[in-house]
Amino acid sequence: MDSQLDHFRLEDTRVTRRYFDKFKAITGHLGRVAGVMEAEKRLERTEVDVIARYLLGLNITFRALAHKYHFAGRWAHAGNLTFDRVESGFPVFSELMSMANDALQAERHLAGMRAPDELKDAMIRSIVGDLEIPTKLQFALSQRLYYEELVKGKLFWARNDPQAIWLGNEGTRRRFLVHWAVYDSVVNLPQIYLMEVEDTGRIGLPKDERRWPEVQQHLMAQAVGGLKLLTIARGFDEDFDDLHPKRLRRFHVGPMYSHAYTRQAGPLREVLAAARAPEGEDWALVWTEEDLLAERAEQVSSGWFGRVERQVFALDPFAGRGPDTGATRTERAIILPERPFQALSELSPPGFADVRKFVVTPGGRVLSYR
Repeated sequence: MDSQLDHFRLEDTRVTRRYFDKFKAITGHLGRVAGVMEAEKRLERTEVDVIARYLLGLNITFRALAHKYHFAGRWAHAGNLTFDRVESGFPVFSELMSMANDALQAERHLAGMRAPDELKDAMIRSIVGDLEIPTKLQFALSQRLYYEELVKGKLFWARNDPQAIWLGNEGTRRRFLVHWAVYDSVVNLPQIYLMEVEDTGRIGLPKDERRWPEVQQHLMAQAVGGLKLLTIARGFDEDFDDLHPKRLRRFHVGPMYSHAYTRQAGPLREVLAAARAPEGEDWALVWTEEDLLAERAEQVSSGWFGRVERQVFALDPFAGRGPDTGATRTERAIILPERPFQALSELSPPGFADVRKFVVTPGGRVLSYR
């Protein structure tokens, strides 16, 4: 048990491997969910490509961690994965920070290790010649595979700095999709940001050596799950007079619920308990999208004689929730296999009528329900 009661260390080899197998299946389905959202015209092709790259990076991150902890519980020095079993179901933020540090030294570690084929040959000799289980060699191979994944790159890191994609011009204005992602350190969840920006600067934003580093630093400093989108968008609008944020979205990947692993309270835990789903189908993943739109622009005074454009953002008008959410709309979805979906339909807990359900079939298809 970690010093924090909501953090838990997986110290059993079988349980650790099942945990990673579960996430391998879940992250594999997320790309298909994004494809369904594109088919429903809720995401553009460019946006799907961006989100899919982050989801693929998340898959690679879990694969790397699975190699790192492949012998947890079987080898004294293998270490143990710590995950947040109450808030998110995901590994804690410090796991990704440790992985980032390992990545800086990965090539040096690999230089001092035997090649995979050499390790496998040594394993065979140990099994056949010495009649021993080559645990130390197996552990060495798992660590080599871990460092190889880090060297290949393309993982989902604790910080994934902003990138910009040109979307074309709107008159004399360049349009960009700026995207970035973080692994939130408070709730231990991946968060993906997409911002549509109109650029009236002299040089296109990604090529502007003055503005682009400043924009990247600004956005990463504001990439905190506790900040409302309205706060982030207004701050950006006020700090950059020639960049005009027209839309800002944030996607929260998780929490993940599992009757076998997590201890979250609420209806989903009851649903998974009632489903009695077999191993591999005992899960549900929440997917939340926050969306903030600029409804118009206005000219305001700047300095003694200047005028600059500022955005006026549309807030959710229903039940006075706009100022509380800081978004134009918030849409929640849940991704789950068929058995938990059946249990959810039968129990019909309050609050789930307007939640979109993405149901994963045994064949891997993703079906969308309201």
